[in-house]
Amino acid sequence: MPDSLTVVIPALNEEEAIGGTLRRCLEAKEEVKRAAGLDDVEFIVVSDGSTDRTVEIVRTFADIKLIVFERNRGYGAAIKEGFCQAQGSLVGFMDADGTCDPRWFGELCRRAIADQADVVLGSRLGPDSHMPRVRRVGNRIFALMLGFFCGQAVTDTASGMRVLRRSALDYLYPLPDGLHFTPSMTARALAGGLRLVEVPMPYHERVGASKLRVVEDGLRFARVIVRDVICYRPERLFMAGFAVFLLLGLLLAAYPVEFYALHRRIEDWMIYRFVVCGFLGSVGLQFLTAAAIAHRMAEFGPKRRASEPFWPPLVAGFFEGGAVLVMAAAVSIVCLVLLWPGVVEYATTFHITMHWSRFVTAVFGLMLAAQSLVAAALLRLMRLWRSEGTCHGDRR
Repeated sequence: MPDSLTVVIPALNEEEAIGGTLRRCLEAKEEVKRAAGLDDVEFIVVSDGSTDRTVEIVRTFADIKLIVFERNRGYGAAIKEGFCQAQGSLVGFMDADGTCDPRWFGELCRRAIADQADVVLGSRLGPDSHMPRVRRVGNRIFALMLGFFCGQAVTDTASGMRVLRRSALDYLYPLPDGLHFTPSMTARALAGGLRLVEVPMPYHERVGASKLRVVEDGLRFARVIVRDVICYRPERLFMAGFAVFLLLGLLLAAYPVEFYALHRRIEDWMIYRFVVCGFLGSVGLQFLTAAAIAHRMAEFGPKRRASEPFWPPLVAGFFEGGAVLVMAAAVSIVCLVLLWPGVVEYATTFHITMHWSRFVTAVFGLMLAAQSLVAAALLRLMRLWRSEGTCHGDRR
């Protein structure tokens, strides 16, 4: 069955650019259909509370569907309303400001069909881009953030021209109403396991004044990326924290270990390193157990595809299984062996001459064992909740 495309064009006071943008859209319609083998292409303009001549100009185009918001609801709200009224099996959107060439919808749709992609976005950072430098730098920063958290490279997180399958909306919604609609969609697509493809395309400076506030909207974009990653893949952030604290702990512990290996003794000043290393180890384990718990909690959260790295279920499985009990028991036994001479000495003489390093090491070891057992109990509780919900027919 041939696919069809609906392109939504949000517009807020775009009287300078909207006429030219719509003419280019209609001129490109047949080319887009041929390039992607589409049955039809539909264009919808959503006037987001425009107070200039935007609505009047759009009404002169008989082949363009118009939706009018009496008051401003936001960039994302306009696009979502367009999607709601769209007829196409593929839905896309582009800005009304003349920055993007609508003919590129042909290539975006072709890639969506050929690559079976859920989301195809036009990257505005290619060689023919005329994006202002400050926005280019901001996009690079957001791309690095998403690449780090999601493990997939993306160059343009906030592209205002993209195509997606209507079925992908089930995994992407709810999306915000404001300008951070686009980075949120990108973050949710990557974190939710959807197939996202980028297509480099030319980008021109906009016609008229930009509505983007670089600092304020940039901070909002960063917050929404972190929020959506936490919402969809919370274990990634906790595992990153675990890796950082583990690395710091190993670096600080390296010299005392080397010193003991060479001299078979510990200097008194090293107590500070012992305490700090114990603290780092405890916090690191807290992040690791949080990653395991968050991985299971995500099953109760937003809908996401099954694709994921091997380590989240591996970590969760360790704390859910018998291995954590064996580990906690072994660590506890070792710690009690370290403490036992001091316990016996104190019980008989009410004094302790045992070296502090044994006491500090044992205390932190028992703390780690206790943390692991608490995490194991919480994971078992969540598994019980899951099984109880399934037994009562409460399936997602």
